[in-house]
Amino acid sequence: MNGQGMGLKGSKVFISGAGRGLGEGIATHLGSLGAVVAVADVNEETAAAVAAKIIEAGGEAVAYGGDLGSRPVYHDTMAAFARAYGPVDALINNASYLVYEPIEKVTEETLERMIASGLKSVFWGVQAFLEHRDPNAVRGDIINYSSPVAYRGRPNTAAYTAIKGAIAAMSNVLAGELGPRGIRVNVIAPGSVPTPATAGFVTAEQYEQRAKGIPLRRNGRPDDVAKAVAFLLSDEADFINGAMLSIDGGIIAAG
Repeated sequence: MNGQGMGLKGSKVFISGAGRGLGEGIATHLGSLGAVVAVADVNEETAAAVAAKIIEAGGEAVAYGGDLGSRPVYHDTMAAFARAYGPVDALINNASYLVYEPIEKVTEETLERMIASGLKSVFWGVQAFLEHRDPNAVRGDIINYSSPVAYRGRPNTAAYTAIKGAIAAMSNVLAGELGPRGIRVNVIAPGSVPTPATAGFVTAEQYEQRAKGIPLRRNGRPDDVAKAVAFLLSDEADFINGAMLSIDGGIIAAG
């Protein structure tokens, strides 16, 4: 199915944390479907590299560097994208800062950084999206990230789980609050997907072991998540609002 068939061609999509990992995979996939992609990341160099890859493949993208855990930075970045390309059609809140550690080792510094990157940025992103979307648009889309850890307790993930659980609850509120404005708010919960962001916390051997416990008996791939996001943004998902889509091979369902 091509981008035009999915209703994505020409759509302006802002993606936070898109300089690598799942965000990069989503950005490149949506770019291939004809979306105009804002690749935003705290690391401006990696954001620029992803945007360049999209452009080289024939797509349209622009890179922005900045800490989106800061409200002024997020609002200014979204404003720059809207000035350059027009009203924003969709927002994907992908940014996060990942640390796995026992509860007694969680420091104030780590927790503040994780909350700013993974939770505050969602608030600021939604605010900025509401400011810079077309108020007369029939539809807008917001996709937030939860995680299987918010539904199944996993040791050493207390801070990450608290953030992902909060996002799931917040997204339910937003689906009801923003639905009357034509804005669909949905949540994805990617499972075990090896990315550069997780390399420092999960070894290849651990990923191999994880795959044995996943009902589909494999870890996920970035394109698994990217294709699911494209579906949620598409015309085919026009009546889906407030859903939590687990992209985990059955981890949550298996309990």
